[in-house]
Amino acid sequence: MSDLAAPAPTEVAELSLVVVNLCRGPLYRDTSGRAWEALERLRAQVIDYVGVLGLQLVVDEAEGYAFLRSQPRDDGPNALPRLVARRPLSFPVSVLLALLRKRLAESDATSGETRLVLKREQIAEMLRLFLAESANEARLVDQVDAHINKVVELGFLQRLRATPDAFEVRRILKAYVDGQWLADFDRRLAEYLGEIDDDGNEVATTVYEDGPASATEEM
Repeated sequence: MSDLAAPAPTEVAELSLVVVNLCRGPLYRDTSGRAWEALERLRAQVIDYVGVLGLQLVVDEAEGYAFLRSQPRDDGPNALPRLVARRPLSFPVSVLLALLRKRLAESDATSGETRLVLKREQIAEMLRLFLAESANEARLVDQVDAHINKVVELGFLQRLRATPDAFEVRRILKAYVDGQWLADFDRRLAEYLGEIDDDGNEVATTVYEDGPASATEEM
């Protein structure tokens, strides 16, 4: 008989609460309530549990978020299948992530505010410079909204309930769009701009990056 005591039912329930929520997406100290509190108490157990699934827990106490990402892969014959899928990003969405990351860095450097809130018009104006010109303004507006909605879906923008046309740039963006990501994207942007024909048509429009929006779908 093992001398190890079985975990209490309450602890099992809290561990399940944390892992299930992490598999659905990042946890935030300011919005995740019980799940965040349980994570702080059970971090070691969470690390052991998700490690069996080939995942690793990332927690940033200073910024107040936690998420799961794939462990570095061994591509040998005994490698585990990837639980966190890689997600292709379109060129406009990649551009928007880079622009938001740079705005976040500028805000951190020049403002004492910990939150960066942008109006839809501000985001649209940033992105328009990188979109092909169109005489159909309504179509362009729809495209911009679609790209913004995609970044919301990825978890890097959050709509403000009190102001539907305003968005908070989630600080977790810093974990995914780091200096290396920006450098790689700048290189790919130059390549992309070199692949636009004389009429301004896009020859290639998709870049591929890694990053977690949830434990089952990774950028």
